[in-house]
Amino acid sequence: MIEKINSPRDVKGLSYKEMKTLCGEIREKITDVVSKNGGHLASNLGIVETTVAIHRVFDTPRDVVIFDVGHQCYAHKMLTGRYRDFDSLRKTGGLSGFTNPAESEYDSFIEGHSGASLSQALGVAAAMRLAGDDRYVVAVIGDGSFTNGMIYEALNNSRTLGRNLIIILNDNEMSISKNVGGVPSHLTRIRTSHKYFSFKHHLKKILSKVPLIGRPLVRGARATRDFVKKVLLSYNIFEALGVDYIGVADGNDLGRMINVLTEAKTKDVCTVVHIHTKKGKGYAPAERDPERFHSTGPFDKETGERTVGSARTFSSVFGETMIAMAREDEKICAVTAAMEDGTGLSRFEREFPERFFDVGIAEEHLVTFSAGLAKGGMKSVAALYSTFAQRTFDQVFHDVALQGLPVTICLDRAGLVEGDGSTHQGIYDVAEFSSIPGVRIWSPDSFAELESTLRRAVGRDGVNIVRYPKGAEEEYDRSAFKNKGEYSVAGEGDVAVVTYGRVTKAAYEAAATRGYPVKVIRLERVTPLPDLTEELHGVKSVLFVEEGMMSGGAGERFAAEAANPLGISCLIHAIEGVVPHGSLPDLMEKYGFTADRIGDELDALAGKETE
Repeated sequence: MIEKINSPRDVKGLSYKEMKTLCGEIREKITDVVSKNGGHLASNLGIVETTVAIHRVFDTPRDVVIFDVGHQCYAHKMLTGRYRDFDSLRKTGGLSGFTNPAESEYDSFIEGHSGASLSQALGVAAAMRLAGDDRYVVAVIGDGSFTNGMIYEALNNSRTLGRNLIIILNDNEMSISKNVGGVPSHLTRIRTSHKYFSFKHHLKKILSKVPLIGRPLVRGARATRDFVKKVLLSYNIFEALGVDYIGVADGNDLGRMINVLTEAKTKDVCTVVHIHTKKGKGYAPAERDPERFHSTGPFDKETGERTVGSARTFSSVFGETMIAMAREDEKICAVTAAMEDGTGLSRFEREFPERFFDVGIAEEHLVTFSAGLAKGGMKSVAALYSTFAQRTFDQVFHDVALQGLPVTICLDRAGLVEGDGSTHQGIYDVAEFSSIPGVRIWSPDSFAELESTLRRAVGRDGVNIVRYPKGAEEEYDRSAFKNKGEYSVAGEGDVAVVTYGRVTKAAYEAAATRGYPVKVIRLERVTPLPDLTEELHGVKSVLFVEEGMMSGGAGERFAAEAANPLGISCLIHAIEGVVPHGSLPDLMEKYGFTADRIGDELDALAGKETE
C-alpha cells in the first residue's frame, strides 16, 4: 500500500481498511530503517495513525503542518513523497531525521529543538489572517515540549492570534490534564465519537431554527455544557487561557482521530486536540522500554539489542565521576533538562535522588535554578547537550557570571555529531560562551582528563564549562605528551600544531608522520587560553586545529592573543557554515579533521612540497 502513496492526495481516496494496512506498513518500514541507521523510534511508532489522519483531514501543503522538535516526522516523510528515499534516513546526503523545507514543500521549518512550533504556528496563522486566507495551521507537539517555557509564552497569545490554529498535544508519556475515574473516561469516549459530533451539530441546527428564541437556546445549551464540564471534569489550563479543548482522544485509533480532527476544523477559535499515543507501538522492545528507544543507534531488529557502541563513553564516565564526587561531598547536586539517560546521570539519580533535579525541557530554567542552588551553598553541576546550551546564553551571563556564583555546566555531545544534522551540532559553545567575562571552558581529550577537569571545575567560583564529545575516547599514544597543568606538549620544532579535544589524535598523528620535527600542544583549558609564551619560543608558524566554529573560536583568540604578538604566522583550521547530517567519519573527512588533511596543512606551513 505504501508504495502507492506519492503524496497526501493518495491517502484521501483510501478506505478505512486500506488506511489501517498503510499504518502497519509505515510502522514496519520505520522499524526496519531505524534498526539499521539509528534515529528516533518510539515516538515515531506512536504517532503513525495520527499522522495519517492529519493528511486525510487537512489539505497539505496548503494547510501548514508543523512538528515540534521534528523527531515525530518519519510517517509524515513517507506520506509526502519520500518513501522511496526513506532508507537513506540520517545518512550522508540522505533524508534528514527532522523536518527541513529544503527537502520538501511539506516541511515548513527546520526543526530540532523543543518548544518552537507553537510560536512558529501562531506567526503563520496571523499572517494568513492578515492575508484573508482561510487555511489551517496544525502544530503537533509532544507532551515533553510542554515543559518548555516558550510553549506557554505562545499559548498565552493563542486566544487572540490562533483562530485558524489547531494544536495537537501528543501525550505519550505523562498526563497534562488529570482525568481520574469512570465518568471522565466515559465522557471522553462520547465527546470524541463521530456520533457525538453529529448529534451536537444536528441539535445546534434544530435549536437555531426555533423562531425568536433559537439563538438564546443555542447559547443556553452551550452554557449548560460548559457548566457540566466544569463540575465533572474541571477546567484545564487550555480552557482557562481561552482556547477550545477536545480530548483526551486515542491517537492510535485512526477512525477516532479522523473524527476529532474533522471536528476541530469546525471551530472558530484556537483548539487543542489532546491525544494519547503509545510510544513504540507495534514493536515490542520499544513498547517495553520506550525511553531507550526514544533516540537509538542501530540495533538488532529481532531482539532489540544494540549492534554497535562502546561500553564506556564520555557520558558514562561523567556519570561515574559525579557519583564518586557526590559520595565525597554532600553538597554536590546534579541538574539536567530531561536528559538523565543521555547525560549519564541515571545512576546518580538512583543513588542520590534528593540531590538530583530534572527540570524538564527547560534549559534556561536549568541554568538559573543551578545558580539558585549555588547561592544556597550547594555545588551545582548542570548537564545538558551542547546544542541545547545555545538557549542559555542570557542566563549564563546574567544569572551566573554577573552574580559570581560557582556553577559547573557540563556539555555533552560537543563537537561534530553524526546523524541528527544542523540543529544538533555541538560546535558553537566555545565561540558562544567565551565572550562572557570570567568564563572558564575545559575540553578534555580523554576519560582521565574529563575526571580531572570536572574535579577542578566543581565548586569553583564563576562559570565553569566542561565540554566533551559523544561516544568513546580516541585511542592513540598519549604517553608522548608532558602535562603542564592546563595543557600538554609533545615534541619540539619550529612548526607547531595547537589543538584540543577529540581531534588531538588526528593532529598528533599528522605531526608524528612528518619528515621534520613538529611540536604538538594539546589544550585542556581553551578559555581563557593558558600562557603559552614559553612553549611558543622558537616557533615560526602554528596550525590551530579546532572542532568548532572559526568565527569567535579559540583559534581566532589564539592568533590575536598569542601568535600575532610574537610575530608567529598562524593558520586556523576550523568549521565554517552550517553542518549537514551524516556519519561521523564522513563529517570528519568533509571538514578536514584527518591526519592526511592536517598533514598537508603542516607541510604548507613548513614550506614542504607535497606529492
